[in-house]
This record gives sequence, structure tokens and C-alpha cells, in this order.
Amino acid sequence: MQYDLEKRTKEFSKEIIAFLKQIKKDEINRNLISQLIRAATSVGANYCEANAACSKKDFKNKIFICRKEIQETLYWLELIAKSNPEEKEQLKRLWKEAKELTLIFNKITSSLREGKSLKN
Repeated sequence: MQYDLEKRTKEFSKEIIAFLKQIKKDEINRNLISQLIRAATSVGANYCEANAACSKKDFKNKIFICRKEIQETLYWLELIAKSNPEEKEQLKRLWKEAKELTLIFNKITSSLREGKSLKN
């Protein structure tokens, strides 16, 4: 099955933005929101850059950044869940997508490490 990972990561960013716009802006959440928005939106931005990479090395570097940023996104989502238990259902959905993206980027980076073609 083929899918558009660039579109998927952009949609994920939009969902994170929409969610963060509606949660309370208290002293704790302000820092968590700032950290999560940076990590989550960085995934899609770096994936776009990877697709426009001018070399294999540049592509690989951007993909590894995607992997790092989506893992960081999971971290911040967990802390926001702790700080906002009333948002449990919406956070579950965002967590699920972030976890799926983590698995995808883990697989891509594994393939890159092994020198496999990503076209398989």
C-alpha cells in the first residue's frame, strides 16, 4: 500500500496545532505547548526537506531528524497528558498517530542503516 507520508506528517502537525489551541494556557502548559509544537511540526518540515534533498547524505540526515523529532513528540504528548487528564481521548488519538509515525521512521532509518532501497 502506498501513501503520502509528506501529507500525513503535515496533517499530524495541523492536528497538534488545533489541539494545542484549545487546551488551557496555564503556567505548566505554556512550556509543554511550546516544546510539543516545535517537535511535532518539525517532523513534517524535515520530511519535506528530505524529499527535496540534494544528496543521499542530506536525505539520510533529514530522515534521522524526523525520527528524533517524532520520538520527542511522544515524550511531550505524555507530559501534556499528565498535565491535562481531561483531554485523554483526544490525546490518545494523537499518541496513536505519533506512535505509528515513530514506527514508520524507525523502519526507514533501519533500512537506511542497512543500505536497503526505500522503494521496496
